[in-house]
Amino acid sequence: MMTQHSGKDKRVRAWKKTRPPKRILAIRLHAIGDVVITLPYLQHLRNMLPSDTRLDLMTIEECAGIPQSLNLFDRVYVIGGGRNFKKQFTQAVLFLPQLLFRRYEVVLDLQDAVISRLVRKLIFPRAWTTFDRFSPIPAGMRTQQTMNAVGIGEIHINTGLALKSPVNTESMLGQAGWFAGNDLVVLNPAGAFETRNWPLGNYVEFARGWKKIFPHTQFLVLGTENIAIKADYFKSRLGENLVNLVGKTTMAQAFALIQRVKLVLTEDSGLMHMAWVSGVATFALFGSTRSDHARPLGDRSYFMDSSDLPCGSCMQELCKYGDTHCLSRYSPEMVLERAVALVSGKICEIT
Repeated sequence: MMTQHSGKDKRVRAWKKTRPPKRILAIRLHAIGDVVITLPYLQHLRNMLPSDTRLDLMTIEECAGIPQSLNLFDRVYVIGGGRNFKKQFTQAVLFLPQLLFRRYEVVLDLQDAVISRLVRKLIFPRAWTTFDRFSPIPAGMRTQQTMNAVGIGEIHINTGLALKSPVNTESMLGQAGWFAGNDLVVLNPAGAFETRNWPLGNYVEFARGWKKIFPHTQFLVLGTENIAIKADYFKSRLGENLVNLVGKTTMAQAFALIQRVKLVLTEDSGLMHMAWVSGVATFALFGSTRSDHARPLGDRSYFMDSSDLPCGSCMQELCKYGDTHCLSRYSPEMVLERAVALVSGKICEIT
């Protein structure tokens, strides 16, 4: 399904000049996963433009870590104020003189919210485009279509996201118990609600099954302190096979670590998006989440969801039947078979 744009579409004013634009501002304010989704498309745009074209980003403080760490942008405007709308609004207004001075020719509004629309309207770009928030297609595809609509060129995914400064991932991993030379598989039980959580015991059984097939493997868990208890559970079951970096990395460091792993087995979270936009094999497990909006893209990703159930994609925090059947029905053996096929490039043979 493709979003159609026409000359009368109120969500876009196309670039009409024959030359490429000189100054482009992209806006994606939140959340972390949604900001990350925009990056491979903006990287493709960056690579197709002349080197003297300025590409800047506006985002909020909690999402700025990864964009600021990349070679992708000339500048990242960071709006403070946490999730307080009034404070964010005030911060955005304070940036207006600088934005006007830059004389941006194109604005890519990849948010479509009050603040992003205000900024776009008040800095008077020659061309602009606005994100489609509602079509039942993945956010990555909607980002791609939004950027294509402005008429600069055909945008695709580019996973060649390079950090400004190298991260000593080997040292971080070694200090946490990684044995040099072992492959790493990320276990990411970071779904926000109970209805987005695969049973922890299933992760452990998956890991044990994976270890039998790929003996030189350890399992990595990282992210915020919200999953610290889950990481402790994994450590108690997997012992030295578990490398625990929960709460010990910045977003940029986590992003660098993700790029060196063999597989990410993940629930719906920002780290899931970090994986697929990096071109890493990503196996996503969706419970109550709408996978049509959130699923990873690319030929190195695979997902299992609840869309085949009458109650599927319910978006509820608690299962009305009390058993989160949409996720618990996926056995470790079933996930293992498909995950092995994914990293082997044979996933199409069993699906």
